[in-house]
Amino acid sequence: MIAQTQHRAETGPSGRPAQARLPGRSVGELAASLDAANAELDALRREQARLQQAVFEAAQVQRRLCAPRELLWGQYEIAGEIFPVRHLSGDFFKVMDFGSTLGLALGDIAGKGLSAGIWQTHLMSLTQRAARGHRDPAAAVAELNRELWQDQGEPPLTALFLARLDPRTDELVYCNAGLPSPLLFRHGKTFERLDLGGPMLGALEQAPFSSGRVRLNPGDMLVAYSDGATECRNAEDQEFETARLAAAAGAVSGTSANQALFSTLAAVLDFAAACPPSDDLTLLVVRRCGTAQEQRGARNKDFSLPRREAASVSRPKRASRSGNGSDS
Repeated sequence: MIAQTQHRAETGPSGRPAQARLPGRSVGELAASLDAANAELDALRREQARLQQAVFEAAQVQRRLCAPRELLWGQYEIAGEIFPVRHLSGDFFKVMDFGSTLGLALGDIAGKGLSAGIWQTHLMSLTQRAARGHRDPAAAVAELNRELWQDQGEPPLTALFLARLDPRTDELVYCNAGLPSPLLFRHGKTFERLDLGGPMLGALEQAPFSSGRVRLNPGDMLVAYSDGATECRNAEDQEFETARLAAAAGAVSGTSANQALFSTLAAVLDFAAACPPSDDLTLLVVRRCGTAQEQRGARNKDFSLPRREAASVSRPKRASRSGNGSDS
């Protein structure tokens, strides 16, 4: 009797298998809904993959718009690299050939990810244009600050180190607007901080900026960096800080610019260990070759900077200005 009752419950009064039902929905309806949900999930996955590919391609464009990672210019070795915390970086560096002099820039746009990455190209273009128009970095930074204030797009605060290197005198003229002070290592023995300049760009409309001057002697090495390096934290929530950065860079100041860059980076990452960086990290190393043998070896290398700007860098139009000491 019990078995007969169970059979009727499973087959229904007509003897055919009964369909399980939830309130208001059959198994067939649920299956159709599940198929529709899976199709929608697959579409979202495809869209996510397309978006990730687009962001990856944008990141590659960012890297191409920056200077070559390693280059040689006369007696000077230069190496730079950006390590974004996400695919797109708000940091940038640029090496600009002005013929008789070389322009150097390292910037850090407030924020990270897509918003900072979108602003990066615009800021790089404005920086290159201002640096080409003014021999004095302070004058170039002041013009750039005014243009940002006039921009209707409400650009974010930007820290910028801008310098011009003259190989005839080996003099570096610089303006540091809000970045951690770059470090100039004197043949591996001592270091100086390049801290003259002014506030971050976009902070004050009529902000004053000043330039500093230093001479690079054989064997001297300049290390400019964004605060992502010194603010990198370890598992104990300690920051890497400038003292550790100076010790790491100073220990390898007798090596090539490229070796010094990656050795310094390795020190930062070893300190952080398993803790992922929380901010973009950028390093720019400029080193004047030391011994005569080293200088001869440098002349045999073949990764010099092209004599003209890359055509891929767009340059916004502006009204012509005179009396600004342009050497272009």
